[in-house]
Amino acid sequence: MGFYVYILTNPARTVLYTGVTNNLERRLHEHSMGLGEAGKFTGRYQCNLLVYFEVSPDARQAIAREKQIKNWARGKKEFLISTINPAWEPIDLQTWTG
Repeated sequence: MGFYVYILTNPARTVLYTGVTNNLERRLHEHSMGLGEAGKFTGRYQCNLLVYFEVSPDARQAIAREKQIKNWARGKKEFLISTINPAWEPIDLQTWTG
């Protein structure tokens, strides 16, 4: 079982959200459906486009990586996204070849 650290953005690409999960497909569905508590960050800012993710074999490593990325300046996050997704196209997990 893997753990995923992921970054979502909004359609205008002005907001970034970093999260961690053990089931990326389920979590993306939850974000897109606005599930969870009302008024949360991703719903308020319409962050539901996956632009980056990485896999970690261990939950602790994934959580540490999420915290690390969350503490970065936006420019560093943008560079990270561009390493695997230079055009910042929304990633479809069904067709993504990375």
